[in-house]
Amino acid sequence: MSVSATASAVARAEAPAATPSRTAHGPGSAPARPRSVPSWVWALPPVAVLALAFLYPLALVVQQSVTPDEGGVSLDPYADVFASEVFRDALTTTVWLAVGSTVGCLVLGFVLALVIAFVPFPGGKAVARFVDVFLSFPSFLITLALLFVYGSVGMANGLWTDVTGAAEGPFHFLTTPWGVLLAEITYFTPFVMRPLLAAFSQLDTGQLEVASSLGAGPVRIIRRVILPEALPALAAGGSLVLVMCLNEFGIVLFTGAKDVTTLPMLVYSKAILESDYPAACVVAVVNIAISVGLYGLYRVVSRRAGA
Repeated sequence: MSVSATASAVARAEAPAATPSRTAHGPGSAPARPRSVPSWVWALPPVAVLALAFLYPLALVVQQSVTPDEGGVSLDPYADVFASEVFRDALTTTVWLAVGSTVGCLVLGFVLALVIAFVPFPGGKAVARFVDVFLSFPSFLITLALLFVYGSVGMANGLWTDVTGAAEGPFHFLTTPWGVLLAEITYFTPFVMRPLLAAFSQLDTGQLEVASSLGAGPVRIIRRVILPEALPALAAGGSLVLVMCLNEFGIVLFTGAKDVTTLPMLVYSKAILESDYPAACVVAVVNIAISVGLYGLYRVVSRRAGA
């Protein structure tokens, strides 16, 4: 073997083995990390939908509420509406109906929840489940049911006229504020019962047994043991009912109570019947402001109650 051939063989043996080049997308290479999308991009679609479906119409209502009417008769819609006796009466009626309905729902809901949770009777679980189903009913359906029972040509008046032979029955309260109050209490009571039943289900029954063994009567057990545990649920349910009663429209409309004018009914009257859109928008803005304030209260109470 020649010297040159021997040198070439040694050079080939000592040369490092060639390693295949690693490309960005070849086998064994690290995958390219996708570019992250800024978080604000994902927020754009829901914000756009919210702005188009809610914020823009709300802005139009607020703008219309500060715009004088076309005839130039009303230069300050807020001053004219606030000075109106109709508005003051509607505001007073709305507040007392909402407060009265809330108090009635709290009392009735607490009693019914106590019976369902602590008094064993056949069908108790079915009644508790029906409370959940009742929450899905529309408000006008309850009003129609009351009309079938206590309306001018309802079953109660029909039974009275059949028995006494009178020309008409004595039940005509559904067209009064008391009828609206009854309908709202009937419809909104389950909204108080639902959080109460949830709170009662977490109550330690051992406390009740200990209190009973120490000689405490049912009234004292309710006052000293059950009521403190139920207060957060009562506050949360009552706040929610107050907000919903404040904005209730269907019950007032379907009872046919012509002398009962609430803020939602006044908005309907001003906008649809009188075509006074600035005044209707002013009342709507006032109603929204009160509702948002009460909703904020409801959220605070619910957070403290752990709801």
